[in-house]
Amino acid sequence: MPADPSAQGSGETPLRRAADTSRRAAPSPTARSSGTSAVEVRRSSRRRRTVSAYREGDRTVVLIPARMSEAEEERWVTVMLDKLAAQESKRMLGDAELAERAERLSGQFLDGRARPTSVRWVTNQNTRWGSCTPAEGSIRLSHRLQGMPEYVIDYVLLHELAHLLVPGHGPRFWRLLEPYPRTERARGYLEGVVAADRLPHLPAARGE
Repeated sequence: MPADPSAQGSGETPLRRAADTSRRAAPSPTARSSGTSAVEVRRSSRRRRTVSAYREGDRTVVLIPARMSEAEEERWVTVMLDKLAAQESKRMLGDAELAERAERLSGQFLDGRARPTSVRWVTNQNTRWGSCTPAEGSIRLSHRLQGMPEYVIDYVLLHELAHLLVPGHGPRFWRLLEPYPRTERARGYLEGVVAADRLPHLPAARGE
C-alpha cells in the first residue's frame, strides 16, 4: 500500500473529503529534526483496502479505510511514517555529514565523551549494520542503511559511539543507549528488514 504524496490530487475535494471522514489529530510518533510534527488520520468510507500518506505543511496526513480497527490504524500509521521517512532520506549522507551527526549524537546522549577519529560508509559489511575499532576511534556503517529512516541510522551510529566507551554488550553498554527515545523502534525496524531478507522470493505475478 504505497505512500502517495500527491493524494490531494486524487479527485476528492477538501470539502467532500471532510464530510466523508472522521479526523483524529495526535502527536507524531516520529520527531523530526525541525520539531515535533502532528499526525492526522483521516478515515474514508470510500476506501476499502488502500492506505496512503503525505505531508501537508507541518503535519502528516494518513488516509485509511473507515472500517479499520484502532490496532490496525496504529500499525499502519507507523508503517506509513517509516515509508515517508525512508523516501525523504534517500539522499545519501556523505562521510562528512555522518561525522557531524556522530558529534551531535555524542553531545546529546553521551555527554560528548565519544569522539571518533573517523566515521564513514563501507560496502563490505553485509552481516552487520555497523562496527567500530575503539583503539583507533573509527566507526564504519554499512551502506545497506542508506535510504532507511534517519532515526534508524542515528540509532546504529549511537550504538557504535557507545562502543567507543564500552566495548561489550553488558548492562553498562545498554544503559548508555537508554536516553535515546527510539532505540526499541529502530531495533524493531532493523529486525523487520532482516526477517524480510530471509523470506523466500515470491514468484513473479502474471504479466511481470
